[in-house]
Amino acid sequence: MRNVFLFAIPIILGNILQYLYTTVDTLVIGNYCGETSLAAVGTSAQPVEVLLCIFLGIGSGVSILISQYAGAKDANRMRRAVDTATFFVYVCGIPVCIIGYFAAPLILGWMGAPADTWDAAVAYTRIVFLGALGNIGYNMNAGILRGLGDSKASLWFLVVSCIANIVLDLLFVAVLGMDAGGAALSTSLAMYLSWFISIIYIRKKFPDLGLPYFPKGFDAKELKQIIMIGLPIGLNNSLYSLGHVAVQTLVNAQGSVFMAGNSVAGRVTGLTNIAITALSSAATTFSGQNFGAGNFDRLRQGYIRIPMISGIVTLAFGLGMISFRMPILRIFTRDEAVLMYASRYVVVMLLSQWFYAIFNGIICIVNGVGLIRYSTIVNILMLWAVRIPCAYFIDRYFDGTYIMLSFPASFIFGMVMMIGYYVFSKKWKEIIRTGM
Repeated sequence: MRNVFLFAIPIILGNILQYLYTTVDTLVIGNYCGETSLAAVGTSAQPVEVLLCIFLGIGSGVSILISQYAGAKDANRMRRAVDTATFFVYVCGIPVCIIGYFAAPLILGWMGAPADTWDAAVAYTRIVFLGALGNIGYNMNAGILRGLGDSKASLWFLVVSCIANIVLDLLFVAVLGMDAGGAALSTSLAMYLSWFISIIYIRKKFPDLGLPYFPKGFDAKELKQIIMIGLPIGLNNSLYSLGHVAVQTLVNAQGSVFMAGNSVAGRVTGLTNIAITALSSAATTFSGQNFGAGNFDRLRQGYIRIPMISGIVTLAFGLGMISFRMPILRIFTRDEAVLMYASRYVVVMLLSQWFYAIFNGIICIVNGVGLIRYSTIVNILMLWAVRIPCAYFIDRYFDGTYIMLSFPASFIFGMVMMIGYYVFSKKWKEIIRTGM
């Protein structure tokens, strides 16, 4: 656990900085632009996340393979995986930028974005899509570094880009009055900066990997492995995000004040996800490296302990945030109606996110050894068979401003199903017992 925490701490700090990207956007827009622009940013983030999650899942696949190759000390396969990952970034990232830019109005129209948020939402979505290549490239390189056991470097990349994002946010929005589009532009430029710095670092710190600036070819076998492991994770994450879009349509139906409240609340609840994401990344690398090295004693020591500690940390942090939620929320807005909805959302989410922390920790342990089928099915079911039906039921028969109650229902379902996998899966028991 000491090594897991040492690995996770830089990721936690890095996640805080990544979190500051969107938080600074919300803070600047909330103070300089108003509630309609704030609502626009809240609804625009979801469709971008759907597409990016596919490629971030591919990055997780690269991280898992690199961690296994590093554990097995197979330098040749690591180099081939790195070359193939770079090829994948460009071949997929550029079309995402182009298609996303032109598809933005169609996506927002399907989501039912209100008329008073339309122009700002379209501008924000289009510009963030243009920054997708930098986002995909940076997260792919961060996955490579995590697989190698280096979680500190990404922190320093993000320090530089976060400072750049804050400065550009203030310049574009507060000084030049570019509204939501200016916030999106600052975020996109900052992600490109992170990507560029990560390339330079990997080339200098790990010269044997030969990370190229531009694609120079790919290995078909490694590409197949990356896709086989990463694509289900990416589709899983994307379906998860698509479910958020479906729920967001219900949020939009409640009006711009409720939308703004959810957007502000998301900045607070997102803080609790920082520890979840960091410990989950550590869990994946821990599982992959020990599986690749054949060190099953260490795998047995951590496969229960890591998810449980993640749940405890998340619950403790969530209770602390609930206690101070109002002063934090007032930083973003002074509108009492927005604050009322935001406060309600924060309490519901933070009292239940520890279920999600345990669920996600188990999934990352299982994914790290390459067993992704069951976890993919569970993720799909918790979203499309539990959360979305619950949200629509609440909206139709109860009160749409309480649709966030659908999240705890899905978190509990997912946790129970993954604990069940530990208990009943013969394949998992065989790996823990013999490594086969």
